[in-house]
Amino acid sequence: MSTAPHLFPRPRRRVLAAAVAVVLTAGALAAVGPVSAATAASYPSWSDVEQAKASKDAQQAKVTEIKALLADLTSKASAAQAASEAAGKAYQDAQTEYDAATLEEQTLQGQADDAERTAKRSEAQAGQLAAQLGRASANDVTTDILTHPSDSGDLLYELGAMSKLSEQADGIYSQASQDRGVAQGLADRAEQAKEALGDLADAAQAKMQAAQDAADRAQTAVDAQADNKARLEAQLTLLTTNAKNVEAAYDKGVAAEKARQAAAAAAAARAAAKAAATSQGGTGGGTPNSSGWVRPSGGYQTSPYGYRVDPYTHYRALHAGVDLAPACYAPIYAAHSGTVTFAANGGGYGNEVVLDNGGGISTAYGHIVDGGILVSVGQHVEAGQQIAKIGSTGWSTGCHLHFETRVGGSAVDPVPFMAARGISV
Repeated sequence: MSTAPHLFPRPRRRVLAAAVAVVLTAGALAAVGPVSAATAASYPSWSDVEQAKASKDAQQAKVTEIKALLADLTSKASAAQAASEAAGKAYQDAQTEYDAATLEEQTLQGQADDAERTAKRSEAQAGQLAAQLGRASANDVTTDILTHPSDSGDLLYELGAMSKLSEQADGIYSQASQDRGVAQGLADRAEQAKEALGDLADAAQAKMQAAQDAADRAQTAVDAQADNKARLEAQLTLLTTNAKNVEAAYDKGVAAEKARQAAAAAAAARAAAKAAATSQGGTGGGTPNSSGWVRPSGGYQTSPYGYRVDPYTHYRALHAGVDLAPACYAPIYAAHSGTVTFAANGGGYGNEVVLDNGGGISTAYGHIVDGGILVSVGQHVEAGQQIAKIGSTGWSTGCHLHFETRVGGSAVDPVPFMAARGISV
C-alpha cells in the first residue's frame, strides 16, 4: 500500500513558457493499477519528436500518437476520479449503517434491561402475594363456619376478602407473566441486533480498506503520469508550431511550478496559523492532558452527535460525530497518539483521516481541505500533532471538522467520551 501523504482529487499544474498549460486532476483509481516501467517507456522522448519533424509523414504520425496518449491519460484520470468517489461512498455507507445499527442495538439493550427490572419487580410482587395466600389458606374457613356459627358474618366477610384477594392474585400473576414476556422479547431482539453487528463491522472495515487501496492506486497512477502529460503537451507544441527551445521552456516551467507550489504551501501554512490564532470556542492541540488527550481543533461545536435532518442531503440520518468550526485551513490535531489507518476519500466524510488509538478506540477527522492531509497510512502520530487542515469537502456546507470517536469501530458520542478523558468539545 502506498503511503502518499496527500489525498485526491488534487490538482497538479505544469507551466510551460510556450503557452502549454497542463492541469491534471488526480482521482482514485480502482480499475487501473500503477503505471509500469514498460508503459512509461512507450512515451516518446524529445529526441523522437525532433527526429519526427524531419518527415511530414513521421511528424503527422507522431502527432496522432501523442494525441492518443493524451486522450488515454484523460480517460484514466476520469476513471480514477470516479473509482475514488465510488469507493469512498461505499465506505461511508457501510460505516453509517454500522453506526446506526450499533446505536439501535444499544437502545434495544437499554430497553431490555429496563424490562428485565420491571419483570423482576412483578415476579417479586407475585411471590409475595403467593406467600400471603399460603398463610391465609392455613385457616380452614369451612371449619370456622361449622365450629363458630355465631361468627358467620365475620366468616362470610372473610370469604369475600379471600375471593377479592384471589382476583387480585390472578391480575398480578398475569401482569408478571406479561412483563416477563416483554423482557424476553426485547432481550431476544437485542441479541439478534448484536449478532448482526459483527457482519456490519467487517463490511465497514473492508470498504474502508477498499477505499484506501483505490486511493493509493490512483495516486500512484497519477504521480507516474502527470509529468508525462505535461511533457506530451510540450512535445505536441514542438511538432505543431515553429516554437524554439520548447524543451528548455518546459524544464523552466516545471521549475516555476515547483516554486509556485512551495509558495502556495507557505501561504496555506500562514492562513492556518492565522485561523488557529483567531478561532473561538476553544483551542485545539497543545500539550496532552494527564490522560494523553487533546482537543482536535479550535472552534465552537456547531452540530452534536445524534439523529438530525442532514443539512446537505436534507434527509434524517445519524450524525455520528460532532462538528467543530474554527476557520478554513485551521489546523486539525490528533486527539490522541495513534497510527494512521485511513487517509483518503471518505465519500460524504470528504477527505478523511482515521487513527487507531489503541485499546479498540479510533478517532476520525472529516471534511479536510483538498491537499490538506499531512500524514500517511501506517504513520505513527502523537497527541496534539497537526495531521490535517480544516476544509469543506464531501457532504459539507461550510468549513468545519467532523470529529468522531469510535469504540470497536463504531461511533459513540464524542462529548461524554472526551469529557471522561478531561477534554471538552
